[in-house]
Order: sequence, then C-alpha cells, then structure tokens
Amino acid sequence: MVHLHCLSPSFEPRVSDHMPQIFDMIKQILDNGYAYRVDGDVYFSVDKFPDYGRLSGRRLEDNRAGERVAVDSRKRNPADFALWKSAKEGEPFWESPWGPGRPGWHIECSAMSAAYLGYTFDIHGGGMDLVFPHHENEIAQSCAACKQSDVSYWMHNGFVTVDSEKMSKSLGNFFTIRQVIDLYHPLALRLFLMGTHYRSPINYSDVQLEGASERIFYIYQTLHDCENVLRGHDPASEDFIPPDILDAIKKFDNDFNASMSDDLHTSVVLASLSDPLKTINDMLHTRKGKKQTKRIEALAAMENIIRSILTILGLMPTSYAEVLQQLREKALTRAKLTEDDILRKIEERTTARKNKDYEKSDAIRKDLAAVGIALMDSPDGTSWKPAVPLALQEQQVAATPMP
Repeated sequence: MVHLHCLSPSFEPRVSDHMPQIFDMIKQILDNGYAYRVDGDVYFSVDKFPDYGRLSGRRLEDNRAGERVAVDSRKRNPADFALWKSAKEGEPFWESPWGPGRPGWHIECSAMSAAYLGYTFDIHGGGMDLVFPHHENEIAQSCAACKQSDVSYWMHNGFVTVDSEKMSKSLGNFFTIRQVIDLYHPLALRLFLMGTHYRSPINYSDVQLEGASERIFYIYQTLHDCENVLRGHDPASEDFIPPDILDAIKKFDNDFNASMSDDLHTSVVLASLSDPLKTINDMLHTRKGKKQTKRIEALAAMENIIRSILTILGLMPTSYAEVLQQLREKALTRAKLTEDDILRKIEERTTARKNKDYEKSDAIRKDLAAVGIALMDSPDGTSWKPAVPLALQEQQVAATPMP
C-alpha cells in the first residue's frame, strides 16, 4: 500500500478486540424489537424493517431461499440473517449474553464503524459484490440499533478482469499486486487503475500496463525537463504569467475540480493532463515555444498546477529523476536486458550508421523496440526510454474499434 502511495487508515480495528461493542449493538437491536433468539443464535428479522432492500433495489420476494446458504428452518423468514451464531465444534468462540459463539458476518462492520465514526458518517466503500446482502444487512442492523444511523455516500468499485475474463483462481488467471509490481512500477499501476472509473469493471492486461508505464514515464520526463530549465529561477507571481497560460491553468484546475466532484471521475482528469503537458513540451523543445514571452514564468506556473494535481491523485514522486530511473529499471527487467546491453546495442547501431549499414541500424532499433526499448536520436547522441513492445502495440491497434 505504501508503494502504491495509498494513505494509511486512521484505525485498523480487529473484530476480536471489539466484542463488547458487538454485544451492545446486538442488545440494542433485540431491545428495539428487530431481532429474535433461537437456541443460542440471534437473528435479525427483515420483516420488521420495511426499508430492507433500499440500497440494492431488491425486494424480499425476489430473494430465493437457499441460493447462497442452506435454509435454516428455525428462521421466521428465510432472508433473516445471523447477528450471533452459537459455537460449533472446532470453531473459535466467545462467551456472550446468548451463550458461547461468534458474531455473524455483518454485525462486526456496523459495530466497529459506529465505534470509530459514529452512527452517521459520510462514505462507505466496498466491492460491487457487497451491495447485497452484506451492505443491505449493515444498513438494516445499524438503523435497527439507532434510528439516526445514516451513510451519505455508498461507493462500490467494479471487478478486475484479465484479458476480458473474470479474475479467479479456478481460471488460473489470478495474481497479486506484489507480482505485478515486480515487473511494473507501482505508480504505473496506480495510473492504470485510475484510468478507469472506479465503479466500472477494469480489464487488466500486459498491453494496458505497458501503456500506463509509457504514459507515466512521459509525464515525469516532461516535468523533469521542466524542473531542469527552472532550476535557479524564482517562482513568478500571477501578474507575470502570460494571459493565455493563465487561462489554460484555470481551465485545467476547473476541469479537475468538476471531474473529481462528479463521483471521482479520475479517468477524465488523467485525459485532461495532455494539453498542459503538451504546452510544457512545446515551450521546452520547439523553436517557437522557446521564444515565448515570459517562458520561464509560464513553465513554472504550468509545472506547479500539474504537481499540485498529481499530489492530490497520489501520483507525485519524491523525485522525478529517481522515479524515471526506477521506470527504466522495470523496463529492463521486462526486456531481460541490462543497461550495458543497451549501451552496447547503441554503439553497434552508431557504428552501423557511420558505415551506412542502415539495414543493420534499423534491425537493432527494431529488436530493441520489440522488447519495449525505444531509441531516440538527437544532436547530443542516442538515448533510450521505455515503450510499449511492438507486438503489444500491434495488439493495441487491432483492439481499437474503427471510427
């Protein structure tokens, strides 16, 4: 989570440390008439809670008994769910007012969130598979314990698919984040994940991760080049920023706020980065851009707004140079090459070009491009950067729908 730039939670509570809070909530639900006891078990009565189904939109009559768990004939309604389950042989258990046992699946979440956040709080998250029955049951039991209980926003994330197939151990396409970041930079993975709206399913594939790696390298390389030009210059006040640049910055900032306020539409924000990055590159590398009035002030202002937004998105590295080197190292790992291997290839290619052996020169460039290493020629010599491997680029083109 640290590698992915995720902020640490304020609390990471364990159920086993919160049995008193769970007992108190179950007692409240029983006292309010929303639950009943059967042979050491305590069940929530969904018939007593008219709003049951308001989150998922499901009606009680739509629920098919026995679909997920075996039907318990002791229940008053097959949809009733356990708040407390009596002890079974070989299972952990705790002593409770209803005898030895353990909490039901849902009650722990309501009890711990109430303990740390109160009965009313802003945001509750989870996967879309938790909408029913887990979150539906949470709402019911929390409101049954306290009528004022309320959550302002429910945020449910989509599933991950792999090459358009659902990720699962049974299909053999299951892998962990640790395995992914062995080959790809964690910030490239973060950028990839943010490129799809969180409620939508996200399709994981090598070509998508390669694309995200190439994109984030471009972002940091642009900002690193900008930083080098700005070194030694003082930041300018708004009065010195050219009006067209100021307008572009305000538009970018407004678009960012509008998109993030629209249910965290991060994919739109990432797309809107293109224009300011292009503007910076023009001012850094084109003849016309280098002649722009108040160029230094404009570059400083553009770099500042992009840095600010990358920080909010958790995409701001401690050092542009450091993260660029790390991205190169990951690309070398994927290509199964070393830096020395590439430098030797560059030397061979330079010699071939001097000898006008363009066939060999092109072959070297293509061989490196095939494994995701792009060569760039400039008056200062040849350098390299990570790129999407040629075969994956072709897949990408083939998968792009025709207009």
